[in-house]
Amino acid sequence: IADSIIRFVSINIFMLRFFWGDQTVTPCVSTRHDAIKSIFSLSKDSMYHALGYCSILVMQATMTFEHKDIQAGMATIKEALQTCQRCGSITTSSLRRFGGVLLLVCEEMHAEICYAECLLQKATLTFIQDENMISFIKGGIKIRTSYQIYKDCQSLSNMSQGVGGDSEAFRQFEGGVKLGIGSFNLMLSLLPARILRLLEFIGFSGNREFGLSQLRDGAGSHSLRSILCVLTLLLYHTYLCYSMFFSQGAIILFYSARIGLLRGNFENALVKFQECISAQQQWRQIHHLCYWELMWCHSFQQQWREAYRYADLLCRESRWSKAIYMYQKAAILSMMSEEELKTTGEDVVELFRQVEGLKQRLAGKSIPTEKFAIRKSRRYSSDTPVKLVIPALEVMHLWFFLAQEMMYVWNGFTIVGKRADATESLLITIERAEEQLRNDPNPSVFHPDDQCLVQMLKGLCLKYLGRLLQAELCFTQVLSSEKLIRYDHYLIPFTLYELGLLYKQQGNYVKAMRFIEDAKLNYKDYSMESRLHFRIHAALSSLKGSPTNSP
Repeated sequence: IADSIIRFVSINIFMLRFFWGDQTVTPCVSTRHDAIKSIFSLSKDSMYHALGYCSILVMQATMTFEHKDIQAGMATIKEALQTCQRCGSITTSSLRRFGGVLLLVCEEMHAEICYAECLLQKATLTFIQDENMISFIKGGIKIRTSYQIYKDCQSLSNMSQGVGGDSEAFRQFEGGVKLGIGSFNLMLSLLPARILRLLEFIGFSGNREFGLSQLRDGAGSHSLRSILCVLTLLLYHTYLCYSMFFSQGAIILFYSARIGLLRGNFENALVKFQECISAQQQWRQIHHLCYWELMWCHSFQQQWREAYRYADLLCRESRWSKAIYMYQKAAILSMMSEEELKTTGEDVVELFRQVEGLKQRLAGKSIPTEKFAIRKSRRYSSDTPVKLVIPALEVMHLWFFLAQEMMYVWNGFTIVGKRADATESLLITIERAEEQLRNDPNPSVFHPDDQCLVQMLKGLCLKYLGRLLQAELCFTQVLSSEKLIRYDHYLIPFTLYELGLLYKQQGNYVKAMRFIEDAKLNYKDYSMESRLHFRIHAALSSLKGSPTNSP
C-alpha cells in the first residue's frame, strides 16, 4: 500500500499543478496528458490510481453535463470499484460477517476508503445521468452504503489507535476517514430539521461541530486528502455560511475572489476572478463559475453593461442551467436605458419568452430556481406583455423588480449590505421604482404584488443601512397587504423571516423566534420554499443559543 501511495503521489503532483493552473508547469497540456496517461496505465492494478483516474472523468462529466462524458465517467467508476475489490475491499456486509473491522489488514483498510469514495462519485453521476426518481433512489442507496462504510472505517480508526496506528499507511487511512466523516456530518447538519429527522430514521446523522473538527484535523494532516479537507472547508465558509496552498492556482484564486466579494470588496474580487480565468484554459467550466460571480459583482454595483457581458457568455457557453442564464440576461438587459439597450441588439421580451422552453428536470423534478424564473417570465408570454407605464428613457420598473428579485433570491443583499455606497445606490433605484408605482394611472393585476416586493427590497436596504425603524415599517406594510397578493405568495414568509432577523438584530429574541417560526410553520407551497427553509434552519439554530428577551 505504501508503494501504491508513493507512485500515485509522484504522478498526482503534476495533476495538482495542472488543475490549480500552476504556471510553473511547462508545457501544461503535455504535463496533463502525461499525468492522465500514467494514472490510466496503473488504474487496473492500483486502487489509488483507479480512484484518481475516475475522479478526473467524473469531474469533467459534472462540469460539462455531456452524455458521452457521463457515460465515460460511469464506466471508469465501475472499473475503479472492481479494482478496489481486487485490492482488498470486502464491503460493509463482509466487515460485519467477519466479526468486526479489526480484522482488516492495511491494504483492505485503504481499499474500503477508496471504495466508499468511488461510490459517492457513482451516486453523483447517477443523479445527473437519468432525470427520473428511480435514478434518485439508486443514487441515495449508493450514498447510504458509502456512509456506512465510512462509519465502519471510523470505528476501525478509533479502535486501532496505539495498535499499529502510528504507521504512515494508517495516517493516510485516517485522513480518508476524516474527510468522509467530516463532509457527511457537515453537509447533513445543514439540512432543515424535518429532512434531517427523516434521514436519521434511515441511519444518517449530522453534527456540524464534529464535522468541522474532523475536516480541520484532516486539513492539518499530511495525508493525500488534506487538500480535499481544505477545499471542503473553503466551500463551507465562502458559500454555505458567509477561512492555503498553490497561491496562484485557479481554485485558490477563485476562493480568494469569493472571499473578497463576501466582504464587499468588489474591486479586489473583480481582479481575482480575472486572474482565475487567466490561470488556466483547459477547464472552461471554471471560467463559467467566474462569469457567474463576475455577473453578480457588477450587478451589485449596478454596472449593467458589464453584468450583461458575463450573462451573455453564460448563455452561450454553459449548459448548467440555460433557463436561469436566459432569465438573468433578460433581467440585466432590462435595467439599461432604451438607448443602451438598442446598442446590444437584444429583444428583452423575446428573451423572457424563451425561458420556459429551456427548463431542465433533476430526478424527475423541476429545479426550484428555474420554476421561479419561468413563473415570473410568463408575464411576457402574451402578445401584449404586462408592464407598467414609465418615462420613455427610464428603466421599466417591472424589469427592475425581476433583476433585484433574483439578487434577493441568491442572497445578494447580504453582500451588498457590507458596502454603504452600493446599498444607498440600490435604495435610490428602489425608491424611484416605488414612486413610479405610486403614480401609475393604470395599475395592472400585478400591481399589489409589485408594491409588496418593492417594500420588502426597500426594507432590506434600510436594514443594512442601520435605519431599523424604517425597515420595520416596510416589512410590516408587506405583511398588512397579505390578502391583496395574487401571485407572489412567497413574499409573506420571506418577509416574516426578514422581520425576524431584524428583531434578532435589535436583541428581541422572543419576537425574532415568533416571526421566523411563523414563516416556517404556517406557509407552504410557495416559490423557493426549500431555499427559505434552509435559511430558517440556520436562523433558528443561532437563536437557540441566544438569551431570551421579553417582547
